[in-house]
Amino acid sequence: MPPIEIPALKDYSPGALDGFFTEILAQFDQDAATASTVEAVEQLRIRWIGRKQGLLTRVSEVLKGAPPEARREVGMRFNALKSAIEPRCDPEQLKATAPVTDAIDITLPGTRRALGAEHPLVRTMHEIVSVFAAMGYSVGLGPEVETDYYNFESLNFPPGHPARDTQDTLAVANQERKPLRDRLLMRTHTSPVQIHTMEQQPPPLRIVIPGKVHRNDAADATHSPIFHQVEGLCVDTNITFSDLKGTLDHAMKAFFGSNVKTRFFPSFFPFTEPSADVQISCIFCGGRGCRKCKQSGWIELLGCGMVDPAVFAFAAREQPAYDSKKISGFAFGMGVERIAMMKYGIGEIGQLYSGDMRFLEQFK
Repeated sequence: MPPIEIPALKDYSPGALDGFFTEILAQFDQDAATASTVEAVEQLRIRWIGRKQGLLTRVSEVLKGAPPEARREVGMRFNALKSAIEPRCDPEQLKATAPVTDAIDITLPGTRRALGAEHPLVRTMHEIVSVFAAMGYSVGLGPEVETDYYNFESLNFPPGHPARDTQDTLAVANQERKPLRDRLLMRTHTSPVQIHTMEQQPPPLRIVIPGKVHRNDAADATHSPIFHQVEGLCVDTNITFSDLKGTLDHAMKAFFGSNVKTRFFPSFFPFTEPSADVQISCIFCGGRGCRKCKQSGWIELLGCGMVDPAVFAFAAREQPAYDSKKISGFAFGMGVERIAMMKYGIGEIGQLYSGDMRFLEQFK
């Protein structure tokens, strides 16, 4: 860098100070224009703001001869000069603004991102759906916010029916002015999708319905106010209870293994008649009896039944082909959490919703 001479200053008038500081800053700009590397910026810093030999130190010495009435103005102008010069003498500032010029070696192995995994609930739901998809069932989906009509009334839960008490409902606020059938609530089962589908599609019909449902249940080891179901519906001519038993027996064997046995017990559901609870032989002890099956050798898993003619009557309002004198059908439903807990040996349902990566990483 060429040597720089600090101009003499004998007149401290505003015009003279303007010329002095303008010349100093112009000389710095000329120096800084050639400082394009970190090393050059470091040399610029030493030359201009070095503690002992820096040019700003020499400028301050020239300014010490200012008369008392000009010292305030001189001090302000000198501070402004320092504020303009010092940031431009910082090598780190150059590093931050310099373009990245390092080439990428494409022959080196890349950084492999860790692959995620399906949540055990999602995985279980997909496995159940795939079993029925292999039997020719299509997948039906529907809204989680439903009307009272589709969630209850059209499924043969009329207002005041005691069976409504078994599905304590989470209602949407500020619905009191609407008629009961139009009030919104969080669906308590995926069964409303059955009605929606029948209204839109004539028989024959085979659908499996996975989804999230909501009930006003207190959380404990086996209950949650949010859980998941997979339901199924089959409607055609001459569908019998034997078809229902054969379908579910095949599905349980496909999901749990060919050695699993099924048995049916009479039960009650408002939307099916006759209705049954389905048990499978204990997958942990093979039916011999253990703590998991309470020494009975059987585990209750799902509910099912033949579709009640009253349900077909509601669907027939939009789709006359659902005449219970000409067609019949069966429906079934199971809780995904219960099956996932059995399959993976999970002790508390809350673990499925905890978001704890230490728990979830087991299922990769």
